[in-house]
Amino acid sequence: MFDEYCGSVVDATAQQLRGDDKNAYARLSTHVHAVAAATAADTAHRGCLLAKGAAELAEHDQTVAKRARATIEALRALLEDDIAACQRNGDLAANADPGKLAALVLAVLRGIEALGKAGASQETLADIAQTALAVLPRPAN
Repeated sequence: MFDEYCGSVVDATAQQLRGDDKNAYARLSTHVHAVAAATAADTAHRGCLLAKGAAELAEHDQTVAKRARATIEALRALLEDDIAACQRNGDLAANADPGKLAALVLAVLRGIEALGKAGASQETLADIAQTALAVLPRPAN
């Protein structure tokens, strides 16, 4: 079940983030806002099985730990590819490290999910998503 869930998360993220350079920033923005909206819509505060599995089982189960790490790395790589496309299109500063930006965005997304599970409001989660996008480095004019 955990393996299938992780695969579905990566597949869904790939569908949201893959595409041409021209629309890369729109895809990134849509993805970040969609995570915030989906988290806010989870009124039962079930949270993300990936986060829960990693937090609760990884230290006791090496299979879960390995799958969680692989999933997080796959998500980071998808974000890095999209951020690099944003840079090629001139939407983000070309001199910024896309891997580091991807890690930052991934941390923000995981944080949104954690805060949502703790009961943060829809407005708060949407504001975090917007702020995360706003702090990404833009090209100098």
